[in-house]
Amino acid sequence: MKTTVGVIFGFPSVEHEVAIISAIQAIQAMDEKKYDVFPIYVSKEGDWYWGENLTDIEKFKDIDNLLADCERIIVSPNAEDGTVFVYPRSFLNKKPLAVIDVFMPVTHGAFGEDGCLQGFLEMTGIPYTGPSVLASAAAMDKVAQKALCKMGGVPVLDCFWFYGAQWSDGEDDIIEYIERKFTYPVIVKPSNLGSSIGIKIAADREELREAIELASQYSAKILVEHAIENLREINIAVLGDSYQAEVSELEEPLNAGEILSFSDKYLQEDGGKSSGMATLKRRIPADIPEETAEAIRNYALDAFYCMDGRGVWRLDFMLDGDTGKVYLNELNTIPGSLAFYLWEPKGVPYHVLLDRLIQIALRAKQRSKNRISSFDSNILAQGGFKGKK
Repeated sequence: MKTTVGVIFGFPSVEHEVAIISAIQAIQAMDEKKYDVFPIYVSKEGDWYWGENLTDIEKFKDIDNLLADCERIIVSPNAEDGTVFVYPRSFLNKKPLAVIDVFMPVTHGAFGEDGCLQGFLEMTGIPYTGPSVLASAAAMDKVAQKALCKMGGVPVLDCFWFYGAQWSDGEDDIIEYIERKFTYPVIVKPSNLGSSIGIKIAADREELREAIELASQYSAKILVEHAIENLREINIAVLGDSYQAEVSELEEPLNAGEILSFSDKYLQEDGGKSSGMATLKRRIPADIPEETAEAIRNYALDAFYCMDGRGVWRLDFMLDGDTGKVYLNELNTIPGSLAFYLWEPKGVPYHVLLDRLIQIALRAKQRSKNRISSFDSNILAQGGFKGKK
């Protein structure tokens, strides 16, 4: 019998469209002999849908017409049930549309990659691919991931972070502190976004104010660090879990701008169709000394393990061309295109990568069943509490 895989994508996120591209790539690459795919799209309004047309990227050009041909659904939160029903349920539609064996979140950004969806999937009791609740939440916050990876011995740039509310109350104080701590140029980032959204390099005080104002539109927490001027970006993927993991080939994205922008990453055209990260111009393998490449491989595994990684992650490193030093830039727990293009040079085609993700999810579920999560107790049967502790 085939395994039914519920591919979940979309969500109210500024990376919504990117998630659509990544998800449909994954759906089209799935081994049809082994898996039945049940696409689950979550709109920008937070409504859940299913429909056969959700696997056609062209249909998303007219989202209203697409959703008119789809059905709103509800996924059962009952443990190990896995059923999906038409929403709202009634006497006429009480039969489930599908019974999911494994969920596969292919989402980027808020709600889908930050632990919110993972928490819901934990409650369903159904295996799911990708990171756990804690790993998702911690990796989504650039400040938290820096702190954890630094504890694990992975080099990261020193940074300063603050809340948007603090900026509103004390702009000048924050500017002066940043200028004492760093020399220009500096880079300003929203703490909990990916895809280069809201990121800006500042070469002076006026540009710094503009960059902070931009970042504060996307995140309540803003991060500032020194901008490496002679920068090379080197990326690598890790596949596995905390028990066993392996690294992919290294890549160096090739872009003309100061930073790799959202447009660089996702608005490239391939035969008239956007293919996400897969069409970005890159050098694979990265043209760097073997000693540097080996250091990045080791740092990637260290970061993956100390963050309790699971699934396939992409880790973006910065190489300072002046000093030769390497720094971890950020972790992507559900990377664009699931980083399949980094595994193909290692002899792992996309459908095999997806198959391995599903197997990792099934093993994680089996291990969780072997742990004690509750135990019988007669505390409530004793009665007579009346406010006593």
